[in-house]
Amino acid sequence: MNTGLSLIWGRTVNIAHSVVAALPNVLLALVIFGLFWLLAQALKRLLRRVLLDTGQSANVARSLGRVLSGAVLTLGVLVAATVIFPGLNAATLLSTLGFGSVAIGFAFQDIFQNLLAGLLILITRPFHIGDQIISGDTEGTVEDIQIRATIVRTYDNRKVVIPNSELYTSRVTVNTAYDKRRMSVPLTLPYGPQVAKAREVIAKAVGSVEGVEQEPAPAVVITDLTSGGVAVNLWYWVAPPQRREVAVTTDEVLTAVNAALQDTGVNISPPQGVAVTLDPGQSKPLRVQVEGEAGPPPPTPSPQDRPRQE
Repeated sequence: MNTGLSLIWGRTVNIAHSVVAALPNVLLALVIFGLFWLLAQALKRLLRRVLLDTGQSANVARSLGRVLSGAVLTLGVLVAATVIFPGLNAATLLSTLGFGSVAIGFAFQDIFQNLLAGLLILITRPFHIGDQIISGDTEGTVEDIQIRATIVRTYDNRKVVIPNSELYTSRVTVNTAYDKRRMSVPLTLPYGPQVAKAREVIAKAVGSVEGVEQEPAPAVVITDLTSGGVAVNLWYWVAPPQRREVAVTTDEVLTAVNAALQDTGVNISPPQGVAVTLDPGQSKPLRVQVEGEAGPPPPTPSPQDRPRQE
């Protein structure tokens, strides 16, 4: 009994001596880590100030500052660990970090891809917060660009989180990259000498709409000659290019075009095709009629033309 207590007491004393002996190293490690923390904060603020002064966005400055701060703190932890545990050396730490980084890399491959893509997006700035973009099936306004993902608010007020690696490797259309945007409306005009007049009337009506840019001026360009009429494209420029302004201006443009054509007596032809009605049992057509036009009913086949039933 006394022997067991003596053994426990001896081990406790040894542990206490070890703790007391290591206490200076622990305190020194805390001081070293504190110095690294102060250095990380100072470098983060310095980097943010430099990036902001060179025209980088606040998101880029904040994100890169966090990355630099994390790297400095990681180095501080490693240095503090070597102080507390003198048996650790640079070779041991590097080998441990090497195997650990491979394992972590496989485990968090997607996360690291998103982080790297987020940094590249923040640095290259293909789009900004407030831009309206299209990526895949998602279309909306960029609300935030984070390190891991980009937040997009759709036009029907839904929040979509898109991984940055997907945005960086896929095609992204930025509708608001420039100060104006060209719109195209296909129309079909009837054949005849009134085509030139209709084009002039349409261009003039569109040019009078508020929100349509005068330079470049609206244009009505013939694109094809179809069975239903003369196919034209109405081109006009809208500024600013945000979706709401584009939708409102397009509504006013179409209203103005319709009113102007009605005043001049020009009708916009609907798309048309050709319908062929065959005589039952025969290969020759009874009639050929353009779809969209009214026509007389097909004639009733004569008794001799009707197929006989056996």
